[in-house]
Amino acid sequence: MITDTEIKTKGFQVLAQYLGDIEAERFVALIQREPFDYTKWRQDMDEDLSLEEISRKAMMLREKHL
Repeated sequence: MITDTEIKTKGFQVLAQYLGDIEAERFVALIQREPFDYTKWRQDMDEDLSLEEISRKAMMLREKHL
C-alpha cells in the first residue's frame, strides 16, 4: 500500500501528463471549489457506454495528448 502523499504525487503527475501543468492545476482547483461526489461523477460519466466504447474513447484521448 502506498502513502497518501505518494497517491497525491502520482495523481498530479498523471493529470499533468495528460492535461498539462496549467490545466491540471485548474482541475484541482475546480474539484476543491465545489462540493463534489467524485464516485457519482465517474459513474455517471460513461454510464451509457459499452466497455469497448470506453476503451476506444480512452485510447483516442491518449493519442490526442501524446
